[in-house]
Amino acid sequence: MIALEHRNLKAPAALRELQTPCLLLDETKMNRNLARLDGHLRQFEVGFRPHLKTAKSIEVASRMMRSPAGPATVSTLAEAEAFAGVGVADILYAVGIAPGKLQRVLALRRRGVELSIILDSIEQAREVAKASREAGMPLPVLVEIDSDGHRAGVRPDDPLLFEIAAILDGQGARLEGVLTHAGGSYDLVGKAALERAAEEERLAVVTAAKRLRAAGHACPVVSVGSTPTAHFARSLEGVTEVRAGVFVFFDLVMAGVGVCAIDDIALSVLATVIGLNRDSGRVFVDAGWMALSRDRGTASQDVDHGYGLVCDAAGRPFPDLIVSQANQEHGVLTLRPKSGARLPDLPIGAQVRILPNHACATAAQHSAYHVIDANGSVDKVWPRISGW
Repeated sequence: MIALEHRNLKAPAALRELQTPCLLLDETKMNRNLARLDGHLRQFEVGFRPHLKTAKSIEVASRMMRSPAGPATVSTLAEAEAFAGVGVADILYAVGIAPGKLQRVLALRRRGVELSIILDSIEQAREVAKASREAGMPLPVLVEIDSDGHRAGVRPDDPLLFEIAAILDGQGARLEGVLTHAGGSYDLVGKAALERAAEEERLAVVTAAKRLRAAGHACPVVSVGSTPTAHFARSLEGVTEVRAGVFVFFDLVMAGVGVCAIDDIALSVLATVIGLNRDSGRVFVDAGWMALSRDRGTASQDVDHGYGLVCDAAGRPFPDLIVSQANQEHGVLTLRPKSGARLPDLPIGAQVRILPNHACATAAQHSAYHVIDANGSVDKVWPRISGW
């Protein structure tokens, strides 16, 4: 852990004292997840720029980063501003830049924050170069590379790469490097497939960097990142830094991909049983999609967990019990179709913990983490950053 400003709120000692639904964070599991990825990456002697978008928390960030000043990755300028406010000075805003946000970027840089941005089009490059000239401040830019056809980015062999670089370096901004995100890895399963994805990700961005350097452009930063590929990379030759975010908590999608086990998931939503229909085999809880999110990321995987996997208050999963339906403020718990398990005895007032499909989406529904220690007691409450 590194020293950042901590803002622990008053925490009750037991789960029974909490108002539900609320967000629980198992600190022991979180620390284990952090140590696992850190140990894997250190063998490559590569930089680590953790993505703070999953946690959106100063306290969690202090455990993710290798230094109080960063480096760090964010997905909103609200995150960048909050982390800059506690001394994080090396930040990558890893969402394609919108021209209307450039003044906030410039304001952060005037405060001494080494904030870099990303783009993948001529139009964006022109806007960034113009803003740089007008401010007399060259903005550092990474060009996003499409390494797997999953979403945005320039293919490493596309001539557009040179056009963007020429605008940045020639019209007032600064080409800082290239980056990619192997988002397609979320659709894969197993060690062999993830190792191939990691190598394809590495090769794409390293190739783009070599082409830019051969054309006379400095390209000091070569950045890769996704939680699956970060864990399964077998070579990072030519890469200067790795980014990853959801690894800090993990979730059911990552378990389905094969990156973690169910027992590694550090995040859950505490809910209370508010109704029973034994004839239909349904249990109702006070956590609906406003607490769990509408994410159905496991629906396309071999094991579909509905809106979340249900555990007892100690975090032990009930066999085949899932949130099969989520209304705004209540969820419906049922056994999986064709399950041979028995519906557990969950009387009115019983507490359950629900593991999330997508940690980022579920955490975003809440304002704070109730942090539980190795004994299952709540000993801290950590606020979350919100907004854009």
